[in-house]
Formats: sequence, structure tokens, C-alpha cells
Amino acid sequence: MNYCDLALDCISKLQPYVPGKPIEELQRQYGLTDIVKLASNENPLGPSNIVLAAIEQAAKEVTRYPDGNGFSLKTVLAEKYELIAEQITLGNGSNDVLEMIARAFVTPSDEVIFSQYAFAVYPLVTQAIGATAVIAPAKSYGHDLAAMLALITDKTKLIFIANPNNPTGTYLSADELTDFLTKVPEQTLVVLDEAYVEYGEQTDTSIDWLTQYSNVIITRTFSKAFGLAGLRIGYALSHPDIADILNRIRQPFNANSLALAAATAAVNDDDYLVETKKVNDAGMAQLLAGFEAMQLTSIPSTGNFITVDVERSGDEVFEALLKKGVIVRAVTNYGLPQHIRVSIGLAEENKRFLTALTEVLGQPQ
Repeated sequence: MNYCDLALDCISKLQPYVPGKPIEELQRQYGLTDIVKLASNENPLGPSNIVLAAIEQAAKEVTRYPDGNGFSLKTVLAEKYELIAEQITLGNGSNDVLEMIARAFVTPSDEVIFSQYAFAVYPLVTQAIGATAVIAPAKSYGHDLAAMLALITDKTKLIFIANPNNPTGTYLSADELTDFLTKVPEQTLVVLDEAYVEYGEQTDTSIDWLTQYSNVIITRTFSKAFGLAGLRIGYALSHPDIADILNRIRQPFNANSLALAAATAAVNDDDYLVETKKVNDAGMAQLLAGFEAMQLTSIPSTGNFITVDVERSGDEVFEALLKKGVIVRAVTNYGLPQHIRVSIGLAEENKRFLTALTEVLGQPQ
């Protein structure tokens, strides 16, 4: 019996999301012990002391189910953004919320628009529900909002926009997005995926759009700037009616107790975010200087990562770096075969990567 034949056609043809290579896997593969991972856009600082204390306290109650409604976390988020708790949907990472949105509102007869070089999850969730993906050509490796507007039809149910964009790091200004949102039909939902928003200068500009445009959904995460990738906690901010629908299909207890406690403590840990941005800005400058010395062109980024043109097979460079104990990300699957994406780490980690990259690129092809 071929059980794949029992699956929906749109599911059996899916190529699963490929995450960054874990350190443990590289250890097994090459027998290495000194490894630097700069592949998954994680915060190199680790959790703050405030968050660690909250996790330690919450760990004493892991025998109990978590608060299925996430009351404490929703309360602090609502206070922070001057919203109401009924506008918030919690997820097992913001990826969970992105999938919920698609499942709740999109049918196989609908169309979903996203950009070339956009986050790999957008085509995955679109295909998983059997909807039609409409891909707008990129502009300077980022979103071409005019092109996306031109693709809207009566069948367009959902538009995904990552800002900053992953994997290219490009950024759309508030004016550009405001002009775009004004022209999108009210029945078309627009998801602003802001997983990396804390690394920019204006982190809360988009919140005001929730009152101006009822079809806007903002998704954010604690995985990146807040350093909680391993706990998987994210959220969506939206019109209460949209949040109500999302919370109807949300899995019970999709946010665990430790994640809820950590995120609740992290929301207002401003000192940690200041230090995070300081380290990221310094690391960004360090990597850009290194690329300039190697005469490599990178895509201007406002995230905690940089995508750089290595002027040869990105897959081969990725593999060569692995053998030197440095994990980055090949982006051939995004249609960028000569690029790699590197997360910004601590100064010594960045130096280790630049040294390894210099050695790899110095080798004959």
C-alpha cells in the first residue's frame, strides 16, 4: 500500500521546509566540536536574566496545563501596543499563526499573493490548502508593491508581506506601505510579517494601521530579537473579528507554560532589546566591512542577517564552510544560487565566519 496515494494531492507534492542545520548534526557529520552557527537568525546573546528567572519559576508548574488563553501575555501585549486582548492571537511561533490565517480564510479556489524571494513558508501554506500562489517579481530583491497591486483579482484572498523581508533583509517604508494598504480591497487580507521589526528604527508604526485598515494582520515573534527561538512563541495583532476566527481554529495549549512565562517577562525587557540592537548594529558593520574587503556585494539588510553574493555556487560555499565548522544558510531554494545568508553573531563568531569565508573563496573553483 502506498499511503502517499491517500494524501491530498496538494500535500503529497509538498517539499517540507528545511530548517538551518543543527549544531549536533554537523558534529555527527564531520566529527567537529568547535562550531559556529550563523544560520537561523537567532539572537547570539541568549535569554536575559529576567527571562531566565521567569522560566525557572514557571518550570515548577510544568505538571499543569498552560493557560490556554494566554491571559498574562495577552494583557502585557495589549498594554504595550494600546490594544485590547481580543485583538491578539498567540501561536507556537509566528509561523503557527501564518498557517492559521491561511487555513481560516483561504479556500482552494482562492489566490494568495507574495513576492519573489519571500519567506519559504508562504508558498508552503498556500500549496498545503490547495490555493493558487501568485508570485510578484521582486524589485531590488524586495517587494514591488505596485506589481503586487496589479496582480490583485476577485480571487485574491490573502497577501503576505515580510517587512523586513527574509531572506533578503529588504525593508518597506511606512509611506510605501500606507499607500499600498489604501489601494488594497477591504475583502483582501494583508499579513504584515514583522518577525524582524525590532531590529529597525520604527518598531510600532504599523500598529496604527490596525485602526485604519481592518483587513491588516500583523504577525510578530519572540524568536528573533527577544532570543526565545527554542520556546516557539509568537502572535498576531488584528481586528477583533479576525482574531476571533483565528482563535477558533487555534490548537488548544499551542503556547506552552515556559514560553508564556518567558514571553510575558520579555515584552517590557527594554534593556535587553537595546543591547540586542547594539550587538546587531556592530556585527552588521563588521560583516559589511569584511565583505567589502573581499569585494563581495551584499543585499542591504535591516534584519539580523545579511545575504551576500559569493560569486559562485552558494551551495558549494555552504558545504565548504560546514567543513570548517561554520554553519550559514544556502538560499538556492529561494532562487538565489550564488548567495548565502549569514546571521549576525557575536564579534568572535563573525570573525570566525569571515576568516572561513576568505579561505573558502581563496580556493580554486
